Amino acid sequence: MKHHQDICFLLSQESERTDTANHNQGANQMTFYDRFSVAGKVAVVTGAARGLGKGYALGLASAGATVLCGDVNENDAKLTAEEIRAFGGRAEGFFLDVTQPGKVEAVFSDAASRLGTLDIVVNNAGVEEINDFVSVTEEQYDKIMSVNLRGVFFTAQAAAKIMIKQRRGKIVNIGSLGSAIGLAQSSVYCGAKGGVVQITRTMAIELAKYNIQVNAMGPGYFRTPMTEPFFQNPEHRRWIEERIPAGRVGTAEDLLGTLVFLCSEASDYLTGQIVYIDGGWLAS
Repeated sequence: MKHHQDICFLLSQESERTDTANHNQGANQMTFYDRFSVAGKVAVVTGAARGLGKGYALGLASAGATVLCGDVNENDAKLTAEEIRAFGGRAEGFFLDVTQPGKVEAVFSDAASRLGTLDIVVNNAGVEEINDFVSVTEEQYDKIMSVNLRGVFFTAQAAAKIMIKQRRGKIVNIGSLGSAIGLAQSSVYCGAKGGVVQITRTMAIELAKYNIQVNAMGPGYFRTPMTEPFFQNPEHRRWIEERIPAGRVGTAEDLLGTLVFLCSEASDYLTGQIVYIDGGWLAS
């Protein structure tokens, strides 16, 4: 009898909670969806002149963020910003070389001072040079590591210095399939991208107490100017396409849901993770 009474009491309580939830359904839905919003946020995207970086910039802007588009290709970074402003978004385009930490820090400080905040940094700038492991030169090694690992590290550091003062922020580092698997003729690239995962975890541990979340995205094969040489080789293209369970190469739009989530308050308890968007490649 006691057990029966306990169950009845719990069902009654649940019914009351359901009635209250239904009564406030409209307000609760608005609050829920607001947590996935980046409207009014200030975001920096490095490597925003073309490829996936341009897609990240356009996506965040379309979701309501003010986007600062940085790239060593200043002209195309400005074109990305112009494209955003053409559809009513807010954006700036400018020269940014992630291999120069002091200048990156100055750019971030200026942006935070002018705009009042720095909420999001998408650490996307990257380079690749295909070569057999035994043929990689010191110059190639230093170039790839300088942008893809050292650049990511110090760009995140520059962002963190501002975000610590704010007691909030989102840093999204861009990894790769090469963060998880080896890829022939990409030994240095894979080494750098593997490092991105490890520094992401370490940053997340150290910055969590400041309400700063640091995560990484690992795109699979997407057709961009950087990956175009792979797709120009018929044998390599077939090798790629046959390994994607989804049956197609990814598009920039396939990345935007994950990106917006990681940049929004909905991911406030998610940190130190890498999310692979690869059409099922790593699961197969």
